[in-house]
Amino acid sequence: MGQIAKIQAMLQNGEISCVELTKKYLKAIEEANGELNAYVTVTPDEALETAKKVDEKIARGEKLLPLEGVPMTLKDNISTNGIETTCCSKILEGYKPIYDAKVWEILKSQNAVLLGKTNMDEFAMGSSCENSCFGGATNPFNTDHVSGGSSGGVASAVSGDIAAFGLGSDTGGSIRQPASFCGIVGLKPTYGAVSRYGLVAYASSLDQIGPITKTVEDASLVFDSISLYDENDSTSVGKSETTFDKLDNDIKGMKIGIAREYLDGVRDDVKEAVLSAAEKYKEMGAEIVYFDLPALKFALPVYYILACAEASSNLGRYDGIRYGYKTTQSYEGTHDMICKTRSEGFGEEVKRRILLGTYVLSAGYYDAYYKKAQNLRGTIIKAFDDAFKNVDVILAPTVPMTAFKMGEAVSDPVETYLTDICTVPINIAGLPSVSVPCGFNSKGMPIGMQIIGDKFKESTILNVAYKYQQACPENFKDTKWGVKL
Repeated sequence: MGQIAKIQAMLQNGEISCVELTKKYLKAIEEANGELNAYVTVTPDEALETAKKVDEKIARGEKLLPLEGVPMTLKDNISTNGIETTCCSKILEGYKPIYDAKVWEILKSQNAVLLGKTNMDEFAMGSSCENSCFGGATNPFNTDHVSGGSSGGVASAVSGDIAAFGLGSDTGGSIRQPASFCGIVGLKPTYGAVSRYGLVAYASSLDQIGPITKTVEDASLVFDSISLYDENDSTSVGKSETTFDKLDNDIKGMKIGIAREYLDGVRDDVKEAVLSAAEKYKEMGAEIVYFDLPALKFALPVYYILACAEASSNLGRYDGIRYGYKTTQSYEGTHDMICKTRSEGFGEEVKRRILLGTYVLSAGYYDAYYKKAQNLRGTIIKAFDDAFKNVDVILAPTVPMTAFKMGEAVSDPVETYLTDICTVPINIAGLPSVSVPCGFNSKGMPIGMQIIGDKFKESTILNVAYKYQQACPENFKDTKWGVKL
């Protein structure tokens, strides 16, 4: 049974009231957040108000909605009406949106209990959560290590049991990578399956919102709830089918592909864990198919050109005039004021990516870089389309290594870009992928693998992930933190 079902059973059976449960989580946040640094904003008043509504509904004998009464969190780039949303950047200090993101509107209508907003790399740019004006979130398995990025705060909160589930965003691996580092489940849905309305944009053609949870069942429940068509998002399609009732389907005869290129440059302990998982699938009756996917070698440069180009455009709106931070220095004219505001308001990594994006879009370089990257994106999409003619899903490492120590990403930011090498192809192609824990290294740090599917095949990848979770429950471990149900 997943965490969400457990909570709802306890509420419905009267073992605990929603107010009592919410207070437990708020107390756990108070005790753990000093070390985990997962939350940047805690919302006790909103949480307890919602909890009271849930208790009143239970008292009337009414059945709870799928996520009703469940304490959860949102990454700090998902808009919440009247609640500060900073993207963990100085430039959005004090900004309170005047509307809700579609995903939060859905969860709010179900009386999900919002505990607060969680830490992240500034504007979702990073792989460690350390590019945050609040400092980085730490890993509940070992607080000397990073939680991953950019959705590191959500992963830290869920892994540390100071939220039952959370929503993050994934532009190049920002849900799956921290889920892998923190030993939990992270689902990056198909592009268009979940509305991006109200998500503060990093790279609009790559961004996607998805769940970070303790179990595959929970990821499925949350995805089914939030994957609705939204007319406010021009790229919205919604889900093609419900995933939860297909989790326990037999996978005998299913073809699970392993692209040899996905194993290149991967640390030995990670590779062994993924190949061991492949053997487990063979025992379940699946067929393992090795194949070549040479287009993968283009994915990292293509991603960083396209993502930075879109970031350069999207972040042009932060000018100190309309909202957010404005320089306190003296300035001469509008141009000087904007220049000083952006120089002071943005962190180093954000400035680095804006500069790179502006460069590849500039006259004389557009054809050489941006246009070529878009053409290669088409090549990568076709390569995956061809692969899925022969296999049902693709099995790969989520990250080439386990969580690195705090400070390592800051000292060598370019090296950390390589942590995205396994995840970015999925965003380029707009595919769904779920990261699940598949073992631990010699120091007890979690290892994650990802199961990649064809477009709108979330039910297939979650089915494959669930069967592994059933077969290897020892890889889904609790940490010492937070609320234990």
